[in-house]
Amino acid sequence: MKRDSRLARMLHVLIHMGLLGGRETSETIAKMLNTNPVVVRRTMGALKRKGIVNSEGGRGGGWILLQPLDELTVLDVQKALDEGPLLSAGVSEDHPSCPVERATNAALLEAFGRAELTLHEELARLKLSTIAERAISAA
Repeated sequence: MKRDSRLARMLHVLIHMGLLGGRETSETIAKMLNTNPVVVRRTMGALKRKGIVNSEGGRGGGWILLQPLDELTVLDVQKALDEGPLLSAGVSEDHPSCPVERATNAALLEAFGRAELTLHEELARLKLSTIAERAISAA
């Protein structure tokens, strides 16, 4: 199963935008991500609906970063891309009357809940400006 890399890819784009002045075209972003501009427009549209970016048409148009990197968290971007749970592991529902399956599912759901909460807290603390600073210091 292929992993969903939209979060990492959009963080990459948004941080570049923040460092380079806050504006890029779908075509430029598509080259950066080695994908199609239509995919970029669809994904950036999700960020637009949450007020992270906006778009301007015409000559000199493109995607505009609406918030500075020090006001955006990784969780903000993740929630714009997908409102669902961060962890995608599931439980078994093959034998709902089996006490072993029920106990296993209960234990997993409890652990997943704690892990999801911890991950939310970590992503809410991590600002895009922090990642940008790491990138600059590593260059």
